[in-house]
Amino acid sequence: MAESLKPKIVIIGAGLTGLTMGFYLKKTGVNFLIVDKSAKTGGVIQTISEKGFVYETGPNTGVVSSPEMAELFEDLAGKCELEIADPSAKRRLIWKDNQWHALPSGLWSAITTPLFTWGDKFRILGEPWRKKGTDPNETLADLVKRRMGNSYLDYAIDPFISGIYAGNPNELVTRYAMPKLWKLEQEYGSFIKGAIKKAKLPKDERDKKATKEVFSAKGGLGRLIEALTESIGYENILLSAETMVKPISGGFQLQITTPEQLISLETPHLITTCGGYALPKLLPFLDEQEAAPFNDLKYAAVTQVLLGFNKWKGISLKAFGGLVPGKENKNILGVLFTSSFFEGRAPKGGALLSVFMGGTKRPDIAGMDNYQIESLINKDLPRMMSDRSLSPDMLRILRYPKAIPQYTESSGKRFEMIELLQQKYPGLILAGNIRDGIGMSDRVKQGRTIAEELIGKIQSH
Repeated sequence: MAESLKPKIVIIGAGLTGLTMGFYLKKTGVNFLIVDKSAKTGGVIQTISEKGFVYETGPNTGVVSSPEMAELFEDLAGKCELEIADPSAKRRLIWKDNQWHALPSGLWSAITTPLFTWGDKFRILGEPWRKKGTDPNETLADLVKRRMGNSYLDYAIDPFISGIYAGNPNELVTRYAMPKLWKLEQEYGSFIKGAIKKAKLPKDERDKKATKEVFSAKGGLGRLIEALTESIGYENILLSAETMVKPISGGFQLQITTPEQLISLETPHLITTCGGYALPKLLPFLDEQEAAPFNDLKYAAVTQVLLGFNKWKGISLKAFGGLVPGKENKNILGVLFTSSFFEGRAPKGGALLSVFMGGTKRPDIAGMDNYQIESLINKDLPRMMSDRSLSPDMLRILRYPKAIPQYTESSGKRFEMIELLQQKYPGLILAGNIRDGIGMSDRVKQGRTIAEELIGKIQSH
């Protein structure tokens, strides 16, 4: 059956960005349609209950780093509840010399920690007086070595970047991958001076909502997706849909194929939220030069191994988890102690661990089979987590071939091309994690900002 529709806005992608956008459009009564090739909303964000364990596919946690993130939960009150991590999650562990060490959280622990050399501990005292960098494409590794020293790079920033980007600080460009850190140096001349001055700046009530706390949704992040989907309504969402776009006078024409029907759409506003790798096929009218920055976007492939234990007999899990620096030459990037800081993720007295492997440093792991993955886990993890072999009551291996885009030097060309294409094709917005950050708060902030801009345009006409 062929149908012809003319929604004001079409959003490609029913992940967190697209759903947030749809949620705020729905609140103001704008006519829109969300289209996704998957059979479910939420993209990789799904919550699964199995054998008494509750685990996430995709991101395991988020950070309330923007007011928009907190306000989304406020706006979903009654349908979904924000869950802030137990305070024990503020403790982060780093593996060094065959044992876990807590990342310093205060002056005394910073002085006594074995993670950093004495030379670098003294070096940090001079950080406020170092010259600021002049290379706009300086990598995170070069910036940290210049201002703080090699041991800070190896045992703080390197594992931290593994935890966020599954990436390599030698490749990530600071102003793209960590723009807030870059601005501290550029605006204040120093991380330390900048952090102190920013902390003294007055905050209004809305700014205070960005608490920087780790969060999930009660019952899992899948509840957030369910609440957004229910609020939007399935009448505004088209799933299992393959889409092809072409520009026409006054907007875009979409040919959408689902298992049941062929649909022809025209819309003045088209927003894509898919990965860069999907854009050239979705927008076949892009020429080779226009498609290049998206084809060139590098992604980290991540393997997640979920281990559930009915009775935990290993080390204390009173922490967010542990990160493994590249210098330690292990087969894992890190492990989250999920059940220790969120409720109901494992049976009482048990534990749920999420182990992450691969990333840009170990791309070979993406091609390994389950037996090889388990062998690597059994080589490293038992020594890290207990004095005995680990015998999980549940084991699941999940693979994400294009998990996290890497904000390397090529990002500048990508951002420029996004602006050029949006000018060339009025009504086109290229969104998603190809720009504006990769975290859940980044996605929600971007989705809401775009929705509000579109509402303003439509209401002014």
